[in-house]
Amino acid sequence: MLSELRTSKLSPHRYYELYMRAFDELRMLEIFFKDESRHGVTVVDLYELVQHAGNILPRLYLLCTVGSVYMKSKEVPAKEILKDLVEMCRGVQHPLRGLFLRNYLAQVSRDILLDINSECEGDADTVMEAVEFVLQNFTEMNKLWVRIQLQGPARLREKQEKERSELRDLVGKNLHVLSQIEGVDLEMYKQTVLPRVLEQVVNCKDELSQYYLMDCIIQVFPDEYHLQTLETLLGVCPQLQATVDIRMVLSQLMDRLSNYAVSNADVIPEFLHVEAFAKLSNAIGKVIEAQVDMPIVGAITLYVSLLSFTLRVHPDRLDYVDQILGACVKKLSSQPKLEDTRATKQIVVLLSAPLEKYNDIVTALTLSNYPRVMDHLDNATNKVMAMVIIQSIMKNNSCISTADKVDVLFELIKGLIKDLEEVTVDELDEEDFKEEQNSVARLLHMLHNDDPVEMLEIICAVKKHILCGGPNRLPFTVPPLIFSALNLIRRLQNQNGDVVEEMHATPKKIFQILNQLIEALSSVPAPELALRLYLECAEAANDCDLEPVAYEFFTQAFIIYEEDISDSKAQVTAIHLIIGTLQRMNVFGIENRDTLTHKATGYSAKLLKKPDQCRAVYACSHLFWVDDPEGIKDGERVLLCLKRALRIANAAQQMATVTRGSSGPVTLFVEILNKYLYYFEKGNQQITTAAIQGLIELITTELQSDLPSAGPSSDAFFTSTLRYIQFQKQKGGVMGERYDSIKV
Repeated sequence: MLSELRTSKLSPHRYYELYMRAFDELRMLEIFFKDESRHGVTVVDLYELVQHAGNILPRLYLLCTVGSVYMKSKEVPAKEILKDLVEMCRGVQHPLRGLFLRNYLAQVSRDILLDINSECEGDADTVMEAVEFVLQNFTEMNKLWVRIQLQGPARLREKQEKERSELRDLVGKNLHVLSQIEGVDLEMYKQTVLPRVLEQVVNCKDELSQYYLMDCIIQVFPDEYHLQTLETLLGVCPQLQATVDIRMVLSQLMDRLSNYAVSNADVIPEFLHVEAFAKLSNAIGKVIEAQVDMPIVGAITLYVSLLSFTLRVHPDRLDYVDQILGACVKKLSSQPKLEDTRATKQIVVLLSAPLEKYNDIVTALTLSNYPRVMDHLDNATNKVMAMVIIQSIMKNNSCISTADKVDVLFELIKGLIKDLEEVTVDELDEEDFKEEQNSVARLLHMLHNDDPVEMLEIICAVKKHILCGGPNRLPFTVPPLIFSALNLIRRLQNQNGDVVEEMHATPKKIFQILNQLIEALSSVPAPELALRLYLECAEAANDCDLEPVAYEFFTQAFIIYEEDISDSKAQVTAIHLIIGTLQRMNVFGIENRDTLTHKATGYSAKLLKKPDQCRAVYACSHLFWVDDPEGIKDGERVLLCLKRALRIANAAQQMATVTRGSSGPVTLFVEILNKYLYYFEKGNQQITTAAIQGLIELITTELQSDLPSAGPSSDAFFTSTLRYIQFQKQKGGVMGERYDSIKV
């Protein structure tokens, strides 16, 4: 079987299977040799005897087997046998055969090396000799492993690399043994072990070997050793082959060190003492400089790893974070926009990391290089990153409290605030666009400062940015800003309702800003939204007791109604909003109020559909009766509105009779009846029981004359109204007496 190991016809994988079978047999042979020594055959004789085997490969396997028995017998110092064996193994220079032979030597000597270590504590020379043996064997094995690639034709190179990769653990076992020798302290590691291993790494000039061995060093030796030898370890990185995936090597090293720091906070001062960040940053810069062909994604990935390390080990050092972003900007400066999708994804990871770590966008806003990195993203990715920033603010409930920070923030999310070059809104997906703008609208509510002057500056800063957003964005972004400004106005009022004139933050100044914003919205056009906002502002002006301002806002609302709202449904909605807002106003003098009321009633009577006219006109009755101790109570004009509404309802009934051959539903009459009852209860002397009685009889007649077309809803509404009148009569008291003369 040992002679079979001389073959050159097997692939590494098959050779490994053969080797394992031979190894099992050799373990049995080792036991046999131990027994022989008990039966009078000395180990020395066996050691001499096996050296007469005919072929060198079987001879060396046997020699290693007997040598292990010889060393365990302690008849001779183990170091002499080890030295003899490692030298003799040089006799096999075939890469595959030599690699497995030396692996066998490493396996049979492993236990002996560790025993020597435990027995010779403090004996530096013995430990040094054990280390020297492992290093020598490692060096020879690595040379043999690298040489495998030179065998066979070039067309099979890819297959050979795969087979070589399967054999890498044979070489790595030596480093694992080195890490287990207790005598290898930091000093010996620094002075002997690491320089010798790194020398072999650099000299072999083989991509696979260099990557694997660097990974091995990082994984098998203690974190403390890496921290203390960081400069040496990093100094090798620029010397590696350009094809070595140095990103993974450095990433694994930084992950290892950051985990060490996180698991043991006491070592953080040591990181600062050895200047770990500076060394890592410097090494990454040198690697990027040395590997001129490194793709941009590779460089960015290195910066992502360094940033991850920094955020875990030195979260308080924002200057480190900004320095990394600055280095990234410098690397990206050669090209204005990134086109590599993998690189843009890494940039998003890089920019997202500080947000996730600090849970506070305000911290990220202090990083001067943050927006400069974002400038290199393409438009689509810029928007993705802007959404990430907004989501971070929402998730962490962050509050942006100064105008300067608002400017920086809006510069970061400018992809959502305005059209970037070469992209028009028409090209965007409508649903995505709405989602983006709704996110911006939510963001505006996170901009707040308790100081009115600062808050006004924030509002002005936001206004400057959103007015550049184009007509499609304004309907989303103007309303939340207007409501923020209205909140500020209400905060400026003290409990007595007096306005606090605090420096430049006065309600008048804010109303001027509001007017400019709504004018911009009117030009979009978005007339219905603009009208609603004008009415909101008018109500706020009413609370501030600013009659001219409130009148101006109402005037603007009426102008929009006249000139821009043509849809009949929109007109109905708008006129009811106008009536409802005007009814709550108490700031107007008689002249202004009459003017606005006259306008509202006039527009109500001009609506397209008769039922809409009727409802708007009877709604206008509330403009002349405000249920407030100081409110207007003009019973005559209330009655005029109700009578006018009744005439319109009659006209609607007659029109229905002409067009459909039967009278229409009596719902309008029932609604007017309910208005009569409302004012009757409120004490309007103009609303008499006779008028109510006449209206009840009219509705009853209409229902009886054409019951099928009246509709069940009208009938139920009228029945409920009559039941209410009956209830009031039965309840008694003052109201019961008033209702008593009404017959139902």
